[in-house]
Amino acid sequence: MKGIPKILQLEVMNKILERLPRSQDLFFMNLFPSPNYDSDTIRWAMEYGTAGMTPFVAPGSPAPVMGQNMLYSEGSAVAAYWKEKSFFDEKTLNNMREPLTQATRMTAERQVARRQRQLRNRCERRREWMLAKALFDGGFTYQREGGTKINVDYGIPEHHKVTLTGDDVWDDGGGSPGATATPIRDIYDAKKEYADDVGVNPKYAMINSELLTMLMFNGDLQELLKKSTFGDGDLFSNPALVLGNLLGVGELRVYDQFMEVSSFLTQDSPAGSNTLHVEDATDFTPGKDIRLYNLSTPYDYEKQVIDSVDRASNTITLTSTLTSGYSAGKDRAVMRAKFIDDNKFMFFTDTVDGEKIAEFMNSPFGLDRNWGMYADTKQEWDPDGLWMRIQNKGLPVMYHPDAIYTITVK
Repeated sequence: MKGIPKILQLEVMNKILERLPRSQDLFFMNLFPSPNYDSDTIRWAMEYGTAGMTPFVAPGSPAPVMGQNMLYSEGSAVAAYWKEKSFFDEKTLNNMREPLTQATRMTAERQVARRQRQLRNRCERRREWMLAKALFDGGFTYQREGGTKINVDYGIPEHHKVTLTGDDVWDDGGGSPGATATPIRDIYDAKKEYADDVGVNPKYAMINSELLTMLMFNGDLQELLKKSTFGDGDLFSNPALVLGNLLGVGELRVYDQFMEVSSFLTQDSPAGSNTLHVEDATDFTPGKDIRLYNLSTPYDYEKQVIDSVDRASNTITLTSTLTSGYSAGKDRAVMRAKFIDDNKFMFFTDTVDGEKIAEFMNSPFGLDRNWGMYADTKQEWDPDGLWMRIQNKGLPVMYHPDAIYTITVK
């Protein structure tokens, strides 16, 4: 092949990446800024209770040092690195050159543009996953080269991570609240503690639609609605607005965006077995649904539930046995999971004293020290073709961990 088609030249590819609009469906990625950091190891200061006030002093006396009465901690972690690539064969690349017809060339260019957009979207979804984990779980674990596991803990206070148990749960697993469940009281107690610790009321509350439905039909909330200016019709036509105003938790966001984790099987899994061997089990999660696809009939799948995951051996154990058998190298295991779990109620404010509570720090990578999402290519000679790769490196940092409050409700 002589030369590289213009759409796959590095300058053009990265300009396209810059101009493609960010997905407005990814909430956290659009909420926090993404500055560049100088190194691979990222450090940041965490502040607790920063609603301070400058003291009085006598004229002529030295000024006291700011922050001596404040609580500080330091966070530090190695930046995460993620990348993915796609291959274009010589037929696709040759169809992008003259003297072929314009229709043939445009079809090939659309194919390349679509693949690039898919890689970009998948790359952004990984960053959204990290931000969601930081806020909802207070940290996450990821793997580096050689299988080394890095655990990042953002220091959210333990009393801001409430877990309901026993009869206090909002859903007992059968669609009914526990015998002593008090969702309204739980939320108001959490709001009071939050305001006492942070000095402000929450700006956002976030749940997914499963938890929203449960709250809509909760008996205590239904009774409260009868005494409010909102009627049942308002609740069902605009539930997020009604419940957000009713509970006083700021803007209630219902967030149902999800990510998909997919991996080929590396060993045959016969019917009656409950173990899957996959290429990479890192992102599979116990308790989540998993779909088994026989790719000879790609629209049909068998649904199972993950019991446990062994990331060292890349094996997944299911809660039940397989109905059908699946072949190594041909069939796939796919887990689709929302960024927000069904059992999480979280509220937070995105700024404290005018400062964003979190950022996503871009870390440098590559010999040219690139920051942020970056695209490049590599030509192959046998078989002829071209690899297109998109990569990124960075880490969320959190400056005000006490501005996050989560309730695990079931």
